[in-house]
Amino acid sequence: MVKRTSFAGDACPIARSLDALGDWWSLLIIREALFGVRRFGEFQNKLGMAKNILAARLRSLVDHGILETAPASDGSAYQEYVLTPKGRGTFPILVALRQWSEEFDDRPEEIATILVDREKGRPVKKLEMRAADGRLLSPADTTLKPRPTPRRRSAR
Repeated sequence: MVKRTSFAGDACPIARSLDALGDWWSLLIIREALFGVRRFGEFQNKLGMAKNILAARLRSLVDHGILETAPASDGSAYQEYVLTPKGRGTFPILVALRQWSEEFDDRPEEIATILVDREKGRPVKKLEMRAADGRLLSPADTTLKPRPTPRRRSAR
């Protein structure tokens, strides 16, 4: 794996998240895990990855707390990769990427699936950014401001 610059200490939360999620293989592994894939061989079969690349990405996702290893659910000697709460928290990120592709891909007719509500079987609504009061927000409606510094308690 090519050594790249770490953004772990960067002040930007987007850069920091890319430190853990920033390559396509990692996102595709997480996608498969969200759909129930748990074993090394299953990931390899679904994604067609080389074993060394898959092993490195799985190790990185475990190191970043996105996946954890667990004994195989069937009692065999194998281990499984299970999403942590942090890993399940990537679901809206993947949905946003999917919806962006569905809207802007040059050949959307080649996209083989649609994301639907399991209970109702209907397509999932497009993600929206809303203000605390419910208003729909566009990029022009938002800005960045410094995070307030925590107050220090005075020693008595």
